[in-house]
Amino acid sequence: MKIAPACLIAALLVLAGPLAAADATPTPAPLPDTGAAMIRVVGALLLVFALLFGGLWLMKNWQRLAMRRGRMPKLRLLEAQSLGGRQGVYVVAYEQQRFLVAASPSGVSLLSHLPELDAAATQNESAPAPMSFFQALQSVTARPS
Repeated sequence: MKIAPACLIAALLVLAGPLAAADATPTPAPLPDTGAAMIRVVGALLLVFALLFGGLWLMKNWQRLAMRRGRMPKLRLLEAQSLGGRQGVYVVAYEQQRFLVAASPSGVSLLSHLPELDAAATQNESAPAPMSFFQALQSVTARPS
């Protein structure tokens, strides 16, 4: 048995008649405090921005954080010198070996095999290399007279 919505509303009005008559003037609901609402909105916005920038920083620095926990990488760039334009000379280390490498738009070429690193310099990056970049470059580019 279905009851029509209009009949249901009429029945409720008949039953609630004496209550509605006593409270004939409805009072509007109080508005929420605007200051507190603004503080909540600004706080939520700051939280979203903090999560966004924290995630971006973590994505950018993920490899650096992973290296601190793990071992030293085998392949490292020890020094670099730009020669202008898109050309440069680099000292690259792989484990104990060092190489002097030139890079240009036409490609990468090996200039020289440099003396090997000692074990103390490999473990402590702040230790000076046995031969500086400019000494290695001069030894490669020096022509015998």
